[in-house]
Amino acid sequence: MRAEPTCPRCAGPLSAPGLWSSDWSCGVHGAVLPRQPSNRPGPEGLAVVLRDARVPVWTPWPLPSAWLVTGFTTVGDDRSGARATAVAVSGPGLLHGPADMVLVAEEPGIGFGAHYAGLAGPDPGTDFNGGPPHVKLDVGGPATCGQTVPMWAVGDRPDRAAYVGEAMGNWLWAVLWPADAGVLMVERLTLLDLREPGMDLDLPYGAYSPRLDG
Repeated sequence: MRAEPTCPRCAGPLSAPGLWSSDWSCGVHGAVLPRQPSNRPGPEGLAVVLRDARVPVWTPWPLPSAWLVTGFTTVGDDRSGARATAVAVSGPGLLHGPADMVLVAEEPGIGFGAHYAGLAGPDPGTDFNGGPPHVKLDVGGPATCGQTVPMWAVGDRPDRAAYVGEAMGNWLWAVLWPADAGVLMVERLTLLDLREPGMDLDLPYGAYSPRLDG
């Protein structure tokens, strides 16, 4: 039985559109776009995301050594298309033990990245762009022309490190577990948008990451 869509801001249950409203509705956050059940890592799961995506589908490329792509999920429905996407990658941490990273691209106001980062509001708030960036990412591909994206650390959850910036008119979030996995961001990763022509990469896939479940 397929899982039901949930709220992108709190992972809570939603009321489906009905006779009196065309919106998906959360009891806490009101009208929202639905967060769809996650897609398992593999070409089929990626194809579903690419079919519906209205925002970038980011992945680090090349991946850090021994890291694997471990799942996908989206926010949106048949009417809206996917207005937020998340890609999980997992591998050995640079300091110790296993680590996970979820990369989110989303339109403002959706709250999907903020949920992973542990923020209360839908967007980064005052922590964003309040001073020099903490790290930078390189964004490759024909549409971006080698753009550099400044990223700021946000949130105060002790179990994770969260960074946010803006790329191609959308929020770009990178959330890493455990918190010390944030050192990976110092490596100046390059991200590619898998929607772009010529991005038929031979992605290595691993076991599904439960981090996608929030």
